[in-house]
Amino acid sequence: MTRTFVVGLDGASWLLTKPWVDEGLLPNLAELRQTGTYATSQSCLPPVTYPNWKCYSSGKNPGKHSVYWWERINLADERIDIMSGRDYKTAELWDYLNADGQRVGVINMPSMYPPREIDGYVVSGGPDAVEGEYRSLDSGYTFPSEFESELTDRYGYQVHPDPLLSSNEELGAEVDEILRLLELRLEVARDLFLEENLEFTHVTLFYLNVLHHFFWDDKPTKRAWQLVDEWLGELDKLENVNLVIMSDHGAAPTTTEFYVNEWLAENGYLVRTSGVEDYLQRFGLTRENALNIAKRFGIVDFLAKNVPEALQEIVPQSAGAKRERKMELIDPQKTKALASGQGPIYLNSHFDVESVREQLIADLKRVTDNSGNSLFADVYRAEEVYDGPYVDIGPDVVVDQRPGVHVNDGMGGDAVMTEPDRWAAENTPKGIFVANGPDFRNREEISDIDIRDIAPTLLANHGVDVPTDMDGDVLDIFIDSPEVGTQAPIDHKKINAGGASDEVVDRLTELGYME
Repeated sequence: MTRTFVVGLDGASWLLTKPWVDEGLLPNLAELRQTGTYATSQSCLPPVTYPNWKCYSSGKNPGKHSVYWWERINLADERIDIMSGRDYKTAELWDYLNADGQRVGVINMPSMYPPREIDGYVVSGGPDAVEGEYRSLDSGYTFPSEFESELTDRYGYQVHPDPLLSSNEELGAEVDEILRLLELRLEVARDLFLEENLEFTHVTLFYLNVLHHFFWDDKPTKRAWQLVDEWLGELDKLENVNLVIMSDHGAAPTTTEFYVNEWLAENGYLVRTSGVEDYLQRFGLTRENALNIAKRFGIVDFLAKNVPEALQEIVPQSAGAKRERKMELIDPQKTKALASGQGPIYLNSHFDVESVREQLIADLKRVTDNSGNSLFADVYRAEEVYDGPYVDIGPDVVVDQRPGVHVNDGMGGDAVMTEPDRWAAENTPKGIFVANGPDFRNREEISDIDIRDIAPTLLANHGVDVPTDMDGDVLDIFIDSPEVGTQAPIDHKKINAGGASDEVVDRLTELGYME
C-alpha cells in the first residue's frame, strides 16, 4: 500500500495561483498538476475555516457534524455560543485509518484543539488553539503530550507567530515570522512521516490564508507561495508516496463590505438597542487601534495578562461589535433575525419562522451593490444546502456571498455597504485539489469536485471501506480502482473529540476571523 501525505493550504485558490503557475513562479505546483489530477474543490457553505476543515476530514456537510460557523445563535434563548472542537459530532478519516491499524499524523489542522488521542500524533493549530488573547500556547497542544518538548528543543516550534500580523501595513517581522512557521509545519510533518513511518499525514498551513486576507496577491503572499512550492518539490521526491494538495475554501479580492445586521435593522428584521460599544466606537476606541498602540509601546503581553477579559470583550472592532456582544445590542424579544458573518442567518422561533424566512429571502435577493449587481450568488433555505441530524440547530437562511463580497456581522457602524474594511481578500467556495503519486492517474484537470469527496477517496486509496454516513463520493482518479465497500460509521461519542477553551474568541477576533 502506498502511503499518503496531504498538504492542506488554507484559503488556496486557482484564481490566485494560476497566474503564478503560468508565469513559471510555481514550477513544482505546475508539474504536479500536469503529471497528476487536479480540480477546483467546492466548499460547504459558508466557505470558512469552521466548518470546512471538518467537512473535509469527515466527508460530511455541517448538518451531519453540527458546526456551521464560529458561533451558534439562539434568539429564543437569547444566547450566542462560540464553537470549538468539542462541538463537532463526527468521526474523521483518521479514526477509520486507525481502526484499520494505520498510524497517522495530523499537524496544525484547525478544530483539533485540545489535541485528542489518536494512534499517531496530533499538533494543534489554527486560530482556535490559544491560551489567551494575543498569546501563543506554550503547552497542551500535542498528543502525545511529551512530543511538545521535542518540538521546542528540536524545532523551536510555536503555535502562533510572534509578533502576530494584524494589519496590511505590517510587511516586516510579522510576515517573516509567518513564513518561518509555515516552514516549521512542513518540516515537522515530513520528519514525523518519515521517522515514524506513518501511513498517513496531514498538515495544514493556516496562516497562509491570513496572508491572503491581508495582502491578496501582493509580495508577502507571493513569498509564502514560493516557499510552499519549494516544499511541494521536496515532498514530491519522497519514494512510494502519494501527494495530495487541497484547501478548505478559496479566496478572491474584496470589493464590498456588506454589514448584514445593519441591513436587518434597517429593514425591520432586527431591533437595535444602544450599548457601550456605540460610545467607544464614536471616540475611535477600537480593538485595532488599541492593538496598534500596544504594539508600538511593547505592552501587548502586559495588557493581555492584566486587563480583565470582560473589559477586553467590550472594546469593539472597527467593524463594530461581534460574537456574544451582538446579543447585548439588540432587543431579542422584538428581533426576528440575527446573522453571523459570511452566510448564516438565524431566525427567532417566537415569530412565524416560515413567513419571516420567505420574506427575508426575497428581500435579500433584491440587494445590489452600487453598480446594480446582486451581492449574493444565491440565498438559500437551510435545508436546501444542509441535511442530517443537526439541521435543527443550524441557521435558517444561508447567503452565498458573491466573490469579492464580505458579509460582515459587525454591529454599530454607520453604513450598510462600504468599501473593504480590513481584508484585502475574502473567502470563496472555490478551493483547490491536486492528487499526484504512484496510485493516481494522469488526468490533468477534471470537473469540479466537492470537498466532501476527499475523505472517502483517501480512505478508498488506503483500502478502507467508506462509512455510510459520508456525503462524498470516491473520485475516479486511480490507476487501479480500489476494491472497497462500505462500513457502519464510528460513533463519535467513542472517540476523544477534544475542544477549545472560551479564550478561542480572542484569537479569532484579533485575526478578523469573527468577521
